[in-house]
Amino acid sequence: MSQEKVIAGFIGAGGIARSHAFSLNSLRYYYDDAPDIEFKAVSSATKESRTSFAGRYSFKWACDLDEFVSDDTINTVFILGPNKVHYEHLKAVIGMKGLKRVYLEKPVCSNIEEEKAIVDLVQNHPDIRIQIGYQFLFASAVREMLSLWKSGKLGKPVHFDLKYLHSDYLRKDYRDRRQSRLTPAPDGGAMADLGSHSLSLLIAFLGTGLRITSASQSGNFPDVREDSDLFSMISLYDDASGAVGSLSASRISSGIGDLFSVELYALDGALRYSSISPDYFEFFTSESGMWNRQMTGSNFKPFSSFPSAHVPPGWLRSMVHAHYIFLTGKNQNEFVPDIKHGLAVQKLVRETAGQLRKFRKSIKKT
Repeated sequence: MSQEKVIAGFIGAGGIARSHAFSLNSLRYYYDDAPDIEFKAVSSATKESRTSFAGRYSFKWACDLDEFVSDDTINTVFILGPNKVHYEHLKAVIGMKGLKRVYLEKPVCSNIEEEKAIVDLVQNHPDIRIQIGYQFLFASAVREMLSLWKSGKLGKPVHFDLKYLHSDYLRKDYRDRRQSRLTPAPDGGAMADLGSHSLSLLIAFLGTGLRITSASQSGNFPDVREDSDLFSMISLYDDASGAVGSLSASRISSGIGDLFSVELYALDGALRYSSISPDYFEFFTSESGMWNRQMTGSNFKPFSSFPSAHVPPGWLRSMVHAHYIFLTGKNQNEFVPDIKHGLAVQKLVRETAGQLRKFRKSIKKT
């Protein structure tokens, strides 16, 4: 049976919106059963940006938000604007007459009031499918790591260490261009913007029983407010297993391009992965007594010969697959980050903000 045609609308016309446009345009190259997609409308805060985006990426029209939500033909919405307006945009579109699915970039919202409001929105619109933009969960190596972990072969978790580091904010010209990302958590900052990806992955592996036990931050510039975390680190405890660990997020780590790394240790084995080598992960088992390398390549189902299964997978390739799952609903036993997952991550981001406030107060007293 043929797929229903996707009538897509974008809210947001920045860099991440370009990545989504690329991914949607690429689906037909990878998947024979990808649905037909019509790029209908794009909305953003400024007329110039949405008009330029619509023309460059073949959207039929550029419009303001009121015009966007009145379009009854749009059945698929991508919310891609600044962090602080994600909830506002979700609230605006969820009652659209033709709407069937929403792809919501992280973070899902900015405060506890919005978290509670989203729960109500979802309950009132149970037929709307919402997927959150945690693309790392769709990387080949991460998906296979998660499958091995869930098998129970590595035993009970003991401790973990996750990092998401980059260095771009060391440059003032970059900070000047990204002022909207320099607001304090949970709306902005390194932990909300980068660390949320690590929190998402950790929840996928361990569940939602994670508690933050402490948080700290460092790094400062005269042009960045002190309550914006340029580097932050949290300690966590997992209620279900008793495992403990740390999670770091940085925008100012010298010598790092863009590093996402995961280490998970259990009683009978361990896992580790780094985005520096995205085409494999490593695992240790007590039975073998050695570390093993598991090559994954572009291992996505259904299998695609484009460009080839053995090529190293990139971030955009994971996003393309995320869009395939989102638009078709053909989940191949993968972890799909739904709105509950997004809210679970947001809860930890919000709690991190509270812990960071405590930390800042404590160091001022000493």
